[in-house]
Amino acid sequence: MPTIDLAFTITGTTIPLDHGYPLYSALCRVVPSLHGDARVGVHPIRGLRTAPGVLSLMPGSRLRIRLPSEGLAPYIALSGTELDLVGHRLFVGVPRVESLVPAPLLASRLVVFRGPTEPPSFESSVRRHLSEIDVTGEPSFVPSPSPPWSGQPKRRVLTIAGRRVIGYALRVSGLTAEESLRLQEHGLGGRRRFGCGVFVPVGRNTQTD
Repeated sequence: MPTIDLAFTITGTTIPLDHGYPLYSALCRVVPSLHGDARVGVHPIRGLRTAPGVLSLMPGSRLRIRLPSEGLAPYIALSGTELDLVGHRLFVGVPRVESLVPAPLLASRLVVFRGPTEPPSFESSVRRHLSEIDVTGEPSFVPSPSPPWSGQPKRRVLTIAGRRVIGYALRVSGLTAEESLRLQEHGLGGRRRFGCGVFVPVGRNTQTD
């Protein structure tokens, strides 16, 4: 069965910028089977940074969950619920199923691996894991636009129960249609249920922050 994105409308005002772990925790309270299900990825919620550490929701903001199509039934229970992301409230609406779309250029807001986090060793991990899923596209770091790090790899932090996990925003270019779908299905690195390593076509559902 194909991998799909289950996309829910959401209503609210703001969410934490670093919302991967709070969102995962809130989802698990409604869908306990998410805990431990390595097949599932949760997209970062798209938003606009309007204050330090805070994203404001936009009209196109959605809660998207990537999963095998045969496993979507438990997630329908999210419709009509209220999620608490450390004090930020999200009201979850009606979902729709979205097919994965192949594109030659994919991006992930944050990719993390166990082990060293300096760019050269991180890039080696990226290339090794791409090879393991038979993807020959070319990875590249997304450059930071913010001084004093302008042009350097865009480094991001995921906080899990008080522990900081370091990773980078990443793009992979030159993908065939088959490779593009494979990378979207498998993801890259760990913590996919916390919003890491989930790839989308550039310009589609990518987070603004």
